[in-house]
Amino acid sequence: MSNLSEIVDSLENRIGKLLKRHEKLNMANAALEEELKVLQSKQQQFEEEIEAWTEKCNSLKMANSMLGSDQHKRETKLKINALIREIDHCISQLSE
Repeated sequence: MSNLSEIVDSLENRIGKLLKRHEKLNMANAALEEELKVLQSKQQQFEEEIEAWTEKCNSLKMANSMLGSDQHKRETKLKINALIREIDHCISQLSE
């Protein structure tokens, strides 16, 4: 009977250790999930910032080409032509 008691005590001890380990892992998992949310939020902010800087860069390129810079003249001409076509299309729709 004493042998059975030792086995039960050993099992209780092991189960207790497993429960403690399970709780620690759950806490670590919750912390990692929170960190993931923070990092995803930061990533979204960085992506928005990159998009804003890209738009500013494109605007500066266009402004430089309009000021006489030869570097981006072709891009600006294409953009102006596209805008003119779009305006012509709108005018034709209005006159119908």
